[in-house]
Amino acid sequence: VQLQAFGGGLVQAGDSLRLSCAASGRSLSRYVMGWFRQAPGKEREFVVAISRNGDDTYYVESVKGRFIISRNNAKNTVDLQMNSLKPEDTAVYYCAANIYGTTRTIDTYDYWGQGTEVTVSS
Repeated sequence: VQLQAFGGGLVQAGDSLRLSCAASGRSLSRYVMGWFRQAPGKEREFVVAISRNGDDTYYVESVKGRFIISRNNAKNTVDLQMNSLKPEDTAVYYCAANIYGTTRTIDTYDYWGQGTEVTVSS
């Protein structure tokens, strides 16, 4: 499956941004989908994941209550609504897919998008 993430940009603290991940090649309904991010000089980290049917979501503590992940298997897309953005959210955001059913473990994700950059100014 090929993934393409887009929607990043430069925003101010407190603003909102919506990232999207579009898939081609296979139906996303087979995969747990996740968003990860990598800030400058830091390792890539888990942000949020959503189960295959969308019923369950998993968030890193720092984004709970601010970020919302959703998916539309019919359209083969996964979105990440990011609200109340903070400067510490600045990173390149990647969408990823894993068929194993895991959520937070980066090494279990088989397919990755190219990343979209989010910059939050204070």
